[in-house]
Amino acid sequence: MYRRNENRTDVRQADVHRGAAQGDNVMADITGRELHLVKKALAIAVLAIEQQPGPFQSYSDMQDMKGLLDLLAPGDTELAFYARSARIAVTGNPD
Repeated sequence: MYRRNENRTDVRQADVHRGAAQGDNVMADITGRELHLVKKALAIAVLAIEQQPGPFQSYSDMQDMKGLLDLLAPGDTELAFYARSARIAVTGNPD
């Protein structure tokens, strides 16, 4: 479903820090259960978009969601957990 793109994460982190320095809007401080739900929702959305081929697939949204998920779930183990959780939610199958 999803593979980490290390370069994209670096770019996104730089964008977030640059925005904060310039006074632009930055991501809210989300923690605990709310952060878990955001990560899970992003993983589900990525999987759903991947399964929608053709002209209605929102590729740029999917790429942005993957980049955001890279920022929010920095470890490969955590990312695998959310990818599995998304597969269960979307397909009913863990693998």
